[in-house]
Amino acid sequence: MMETDEKMKARQMLEEWKKDSYIFGLGVLGKVGEIAKEFGDNTLLIASSSGWARKHVDTIIRSLKAQNISCNLVRGARPNCPREDLYRIALQVSASKPDSIIAFGGGSTIDGAKAASVLATYSPAEVSEVFGVDWGTAGSIDPYFGTGMVTKIKKATKKEAVPVIAVQSASSSAAHLTKYSNITDPIVGQKKLIVDEAITPKKSVFDYGVTIGAPRNLTLDGGLDGIAHLWEVFMGATGKDYYEKEKEVASLGLSLIIGNLKKALTDDVDARVALGLGTDLGGYSIMIGGTNGPHLGSFSLVDVLSHGRACAILNPYYTMFFSPSIQDQLVTIGRIFQRNGLIKEDLDLESLSATELGRTVAKGMLEFNRTLGFPTTLKEAGATEAHLTRMLEAAKDPQLKMKLLNMPVPLDPAKGDIDNYMKSILEAAFTGDLGKIKLPKTS
Repeated sequence: MMETDEKMKARQMLEEWKKDSYIFGLGVLGKVGEIAKEFGDNTLLIASSSGWARKHVDTIIRSLKAQNISCNLVRGARPNCPREDLYRIALQVSASKPDSIIAFGGGSTIDGAKAASVLATYSPAEVSEVFGVDWGTAGSIDPYFGTGMVTKIKKATKKEAVPVIAVQSASSSAAHLTKYSNITDPIVGQKKLIVDEAITPKKSVFDYGVTIGAPRNLTLDGGLDGIAHLWEVFMGATGKDYYEKEKEVASLGLSLIIGNLKKALTDDVDARVALGLGTDLGGYSIMIGGTNGPHLGSFSLVDVLSHGRACAILNPYYTMFFSPSIQDQLVTIGRIFQRNGLIKEDLDLESLSATELGRTVAKGMLEFNRTLGFPTTLKEAGATEAHLTRMLEAAKDPQLKMKLLNMPVPLDPAKGDIDNYMKSILEAAFTGDLGKIKLPKTS
């Protein structure tokens, strides 16, 4: 395998960030048993039940047996981790009382393990007392949605949740590295988010070789999720003290993913490693800052679109909306698109006005989606006007407020910004007409 300068730099960034809490590369899956031994002799393995994952589950089990660790095996979560799967996993955590939880799978299974660890640790009585909620809510996941709620109950009770060892199987959400857990209510078709440093996995493993042979759609959706993490945080970094750090992470991660996603579909090992490093940098990115509009919108599209695909459709339209505030970011990603044939190479990006630059980059994003065979509008993807209404209502939910605050142009529901601005963005995404977007006023 050829190690390019970009990949070497990405490895260095990840090692500096995670230090010895993260083992990654090729051929590292067999180290899971050694890691689990640090926490005790009894673990609960929550694993993907997909056929292609079976041999990797067997590798993990062998590594546990080699360390004389007893193990109960539980099926992982379905896409977007429905509440039903979360509660099923939490029940098994409570029943087996493990020293650690090993979550092997994509983001949904890892998110489910993070949340299940919390649910199995704190009693309804403790939740009711700390958060002031009634008994009907205290036994559910609802009190933990939002930012910092797990830390709050951890400090109040002085109890640590069961440690999670996250073993990633897909180049996608980087859930194995982050403080986020996404849980979905399939009845209303809405996803919500726990944001808390306390749920960041204690140890993480990603053997990039595991992704070889993964289904095409899983690879594509994961790569697009990684792009969304990098790009949304980079857009939202305008005026922040972490801007230069985020620019370094985002520009490298975007280059790795955009330049290697198609090649990874052929199971080119170099491309698979590059894609894994790029999406891992997406995880680094969302620990520096937060995602915003496209991610928020994707939470209301779980019944028609995968997460990565939903973000990929929405991002060009939000990019156009934010264009007056993100000119440096637009030039940065625009040059990456030029290197990959998505924007004319001889176009002088820096000579364009903010809106022209935004439109050019948005069109480059749309072209990238087309080359992958993806839809470029919500309507084409199967969304309806009812989904637009759901997205607008979700944007007014206080538990999702952090997404609005992460925008380079923060939107305030109290000032009517959702109906005034976001509605025009979503209507543009529905029809494909960038001209529908009402641009924010600049001072």
